[in-house]
Amino acid sequence: MKKISVVSGCYNEESNLEELVRRVFAQAAKFPAYEWEYILIDNCSTDRSPEILRALAAHDPRIKVIFNTRNFGHIRSPYYGMLQAYGDALIYLASDLQDPPEYIEQFVPQWEAGFKVVAAIKSESEESALFFAARRVYYQVIARLADVDLLKNFTGFGLYDRVIVDYLRKLDDPYPYHRGIISELGYPIAKIPFVQPLRKRGFSKNNFYTLYDIAMLGFTNHTKIPLRLATMLGFATAFVSFAVGLTYLLMKLFYWHDFAMGQAPVVVGLFFLGSVQLLFIGILGEYIGAIHTKVTKRPLVVERERINFS
Repeated sequence: MKKISVVSGCYNEESNLEELVRRVFAQAAKFPAYEWEYILIDNCSTDRSPEILRALAAHDPRIKVIFNTRNFGHIRSPYYGMLQAYGDALIYLASDLQDPPEYIEQFVPQWEAGFKVVAAIKSESEESALFFAARRVYYQVIARLADVDLLKNFTGFGLYDRVIVDYLRKLDDPYPYHRGIISELGYPIAKIPFVQPLRKRGFSKNNFYTLYDIAMLGFTNHTKIPLRLATMLGFATAFVSFAVGLTYLLMKLFYWHDFAMGQAPVVVGLFFLGSVQLLFIGILGEYIGAIHTKVTKRPLVVERERINFS
């Protein structure tokens, strides 16, 4: 009997966990030909999530739980949880119920049809229209700049064949951009559109920093264009500065008594060049930071405890 592993990362989701597990296994019951397991990795929650997870695991041995020693972030912990799944297929969904478990019913037939990846594409969202529009713009920009054809509006919610997960294990990336890796592999992808519901209970753990972190990770992992843009813009500004300087020199030579140099062009030029330099020093810093993260090779997470793993 083939096995399907479902994986979710969680942090302070006490109000969603019981419903999440119930809805996942309701979908699993529709596919009795498969053995099912549900791996939940807790990122050192400070609410009642650990207590609830222990109770769920004690009630059902198919529920396997990993407790981290500390909060290892929204990228490393879920990814590590995926690497602990050894089923023939893996389904990842977030624990906040904004990835509806009911779409599992559509994932499995696509996998049975031969697709190694089944991706849930967020076509619409009940969240703030401004946030959704900003995310659309980001995906459009990075898709145009990236070296590969990246999936747009893809959060990682979907199904992955075991060959995909085995590749992720070999990759040994300490800070992976999961969405980009899936596109890098080049396997045909079945795309299933879904409407992301509004979070009903609890609060989103994402903030400006975490969203910025994901955005920069996408850029540094899949395109060198910002670095090359810095070089090209440097040449362009140098040429413009030379041309402006030469023009001012000629104007002063020909109209010595009538043409006043003034300080405004100098001040504006200095502020412009300074801001451009700071912008691209920041971009360069992002790439150096990404290199530093990969070179240090820190573990994705450190486990404190496992439950129901044989």
